[in-house]
Amino acid sequence: MDDLIVHQVNIAHYRLVELSRLVDQAKPFYDWIEKHARRISGSHKSLNEILLQCSRDEIARMINACYLDSTDEKPFLFDGIGRTYPHAKACFYFLAWMIRDAPQQRLSPLISRMQKADNVSKMVAETDSLVELILEYRTVVRSFDWQTVREVVLDRLEGSRRSISGHQIETYVRASLITALQYYYSIHGNYGRYKQVEIADKQIKIGNHTIDVSVDLIPRAGGDRTRLLIPVKTRETEGGGHSHLFSRDLITAIRDLNRDANDYHVVAVIIAENWSTLEIGTIGTHIDLIFHFNMSPNRFIGFDEDAQIKFNRYVASILGGGNVE
Repeated sequence: MDDLIVHQVNIAHYRLVELSRLVDQAKPFYDWIEKHARRISGSHKSLNEILLQCSRDEIARMINACYLDSTDEKPFLFDGIGRTYPHAKACFYFLAWMIRDAPQQRLSPLISRMQKADNVSKMVAETDSLVELILEYRTVVRSFDWQTVREVVLDRLEGSRRSISGHQIETYVRASLITALQYYYSIHGNYGRYKQVEIADKQIKIGNHTIDVSVDLIPRAGGDRTRLLIPVKTRETEGGGHSHLFSRDLITAIRDLNRDANDYHVVAVIIAENWSTLEIGTIGTHIDLIFHFNMSPNRFIGFDEDAQIKFNRYVASILGGGNVE
């Protein structure tokens, strides 16, 4: 990402660019809600028009349909560092973001009080609250279209990112993985050969090896899940012996993984200046794909457009069952 220099001072807003990329991956979730709204209302109008015009009963049935959707092929929603929410929480957060601020901090305590006061389930308390909030305030909000909702989600993602400690490079890589998966879903409405995807919200351990970013792909036909593993390596220094050590360690890990019965795909991400091209080539012979960003890690804010397109195609080839390009 280029600097933005004004009077010899860099005022570039790198975080805005990266968060904007991430928030656009919430669009499939919005579209999924709109699909339920159209089915319940029997209308081909937009979600915005439906929410502004439909009855209490239609809103209630629409919200319940979202909560109770038992199909595996649902889009996911995530926080500011790319960790996915459980489905019920995703429904509550997204619908609440559209009509009321801070659902976790301000609305959830009220939900708990409702449960105790009327002895109702959490889902009933949440859905009834969302119905009444939409009915009461839709003439105030006046818009539920994506561009309006996008600005709210962007603000929520930024807020959640500020509140979460330990924000690291892996966040950007996980965001790029979400982008690739959601890009495929936005086109096909599913995850190809797989009925469900599960993105790990933190590093995982396989044997003696730590993997920074990973996703489990659960096949439609049953059987063992497939894993996409993404080790990430950063260096402030300029490679040299460090690149050799990392290459050696990564190749050892890949060989160990290949001795297991599980099905693995491996992509490596290296963020370092002047990393040895010879070592990059060596790693590349042992894994599916490698991304090298020739920059200091403190300048990295995610995949650039060319890298993201390449990653999108790679993920699509796995989901669709084709060959890796």
